[in-house]
Amino acid sequence: MKPLLPVDEAITRLLEAAVPVADSEALPLAECDGRVLAADLAARLTQPPFDASAMDGYALRSADAPEIGSVFTVIGQAAAGHAFPDTVGQGEAVRIFTGAPVPAGADTVLIQEDAEVLEAGKIRTAFEVATGRHIRPRGQDFAEGETVLKSGRELGFTDLTVAAAMNHATLTVYRRPLIAILATGDELLPPGSTPLPAQIIASNTFGIAALARTAGADILDLGIIPDNDALIRAAIGKAVAAKADVLVTLGGASVGDHDLVQAALKAEGMQLDFWRIAMRPGKPLMVGAIDTMQVLGLPGNPVASLVCGLLFLQPLIHRIARRTPLQRAATARTATPLKANDHRQDYLRARFRTDENGALVAEAYAKQDSSMMNILAHSDCLIVRPPHAPAMEAGTECPVIRLRA
Repeated sequence: MKPLLPVDEAITRLLEAAVPVADSEALPLAECDGRVLAADLAARLTQPPFDASAMDGYALRSADAPEIGSVFTVIGQAAAGHAFPDTVGQGEAVRIFTGAPVPAGADTVLIQEDAEVLEAGKIRTAFEVATGRHIRPRGQDFAEGETVLKSGRELGFTDLTVAAAMNHATLTVYRRPLIAILATGDELLPPGSTPLPAQIIASNTFGIAALARTAGADILDLGIIPDNDALIRAAIGKAVAAKADVLVTLGGASVGDHDLVQAALKAEGMQLDFWRIAMRPGKPLMVGAIDTMQVLGLPGNPVASLVCGLLFLQPLIHRIARRTPLQRAATARTATPLKANDHRQDYLRARFRTDENGALVAEAYAKQDSSMMNILAHSDCLIVRPPHAPAMEAGTECPVIRLRA
């Protein structure tokens, strides 16, 4: 039997085979959060479109205020959306509000706190005046035709704000990868069912689908398929027909009498890349491809399935979706001694706390069985124990993977 494949090599081979999506779609701006821009985005107008007041105050000519105490006659006002129609002349001022166009002739704004209001519609400067003060010049932010956002940018709230300001109602973005999920097993029933003594409730699909959506994918749920070769092959055919980017199978990928998935995949044309990884939990992980559709076979044990989903599926989707991978790697001090490790890379469920010095501490749970979902739900991280790692004393720094990036 071939030796188990190291985790890092498995991840590298999986990602090297990934093909980023090339096709795009036009979506309303409100639906583009988290999507990846597929074309450069240039401004359709200049911002600000005019010299605008940055403060409430008075627009005037700086040359008319050579010293504090200069007096001006207020001849009108300008507000946001309402420009003063005339030109400011010598010794004149216009009452102006934030965002309003600076009137022709004026070259500075005296803020209202620095203006003394006199009788008969006059004001007196109580602070020195400087040319250009408190004015946002036309085009200060961006100019019409200027490329502000580049293709390949993952769009967040700041990007959507500037895209709207550039007068774009729709954006051209890359489509989301389609991830087909296939669960198999005679023993599995959907949540809400009443299981017989030999049956269990299927849970993996929901966690794996959530991981995939978080990474930026759409989901095709192929349901729970019994241990029947023809039915499994039919479900695989649905994924192919839907042009899924990745088919994720849950369980049944080993070579036991009741493990039919790997054989069914090969019968449908899968080229197996590798199978069986030097990791705990998650050894039965399988990777292959049917034409352009990548296949990722995850273990049936819930914790093993989710750990593999975190380590393999999410980075794969990020690569296909052209998104920036989440940075989950960190370091912490172990709260308890850890025994020496064997030839498989170990991922220990743990919770965070801080010590008296404020340092991050990871406390591994005593039980690490790969079927125990409750512990995983209450974990903050996975402590990574490399192959053949020596025993570790409490307080030693160790690598961890955050479960909540």
